[in-house]
Amino acid sequence: MTENHPLNHDEMLAVLDWYRAAGVDIAVGEEPVDRFAQRPPARPAATPPPTAMPGAAPPQRAVEPPAIGGDPGEARSLAASAKSLDELQALLENYDGCGLKLRATQLVFADGNPVADIMLIGEAPGAEEDRQGKPFVGKSGQLLDRMLAAIGLDRTKVYIANTVPWRPPGNRTPTPEEMALCLPFLHRQVELVAPKLVMTLGGPAMQTIFETTSGIIKMRGKWSGVTIGSHQVEAIPTLHPAYLLRNAPAKEQAWADMLSLKLKIEALGLGH
Repeated sequence: MTENHPLNHDEMLAVLDWYRAAGVDIAVGEEPVDRFAQRPPARPAATPPPTAMPGAAPPQRAVEPPAIGGDPGEARSLAASAKSLDELQALLENYDGCGLKLRATQLVFADGNPVADIMLIGEAPGAEEDRQGKPFVGKSGQLLDRMLAAIGLDRTKVYIANTVPWRPPGNRTPTPEEMALCLPFLHRQVELVAPKLVMTLGGPAMQTIFETTSGIIKMRGKWSGVTIGSHQVEAIPTLHPAYLLRNAPAKEQAWADMLSLKLKIEALGLGH
């Protein structure tokens, strides 16, 4: 092992960037603390309330601080109020109900053509998406672009979004509470785009859109009618490009799904 040495300026910035990506937001001391050996702080003796003077107003009770966390009902109301994608994006920019926003660099709303007939839905932004503010711009996004090009599509012919518009710390899976706060905005996004076909990318996005607990290997490649918000549409799940980068043999399955999408586009006369 190498001995500890003081970090220079660049090294300290690199460490802080790594901590941020991992979701670290609380500093702790260098010495270990045995919490079991600590005694709880003594409670101060109760002080009797002061005697009110004759004719004085009754003392006011302390106001309880609001609970931490957003209200899914508020999220649904806000999302439903958006009359356009620009309004929806502005609402999300100003929405502070979801804690994911507090640790993300910026909102990752969408990319591509907002009037496209085909919509792609992934799970959540990664580090590169968080930096650029667009979905699927890292290595997995580059692979997705090649997959689309192989069937004659590009980002001018599809619309791309995620189930969650902010990057979860350390790329962890969004919690059910976070999903409940973000899902109304995704539903409204789909309603406003009104795609003719939807392709989900990866297991979490598939489970959200298809409302299932089944695994992606069992579900991929199968077309089903789904209702997203109030919009009914045919949808097909496929493997996430990031998974394909780690498992090259699975590209054959993803290619079959892309061919199925191409055949569906041709059958419906879309993309012209």
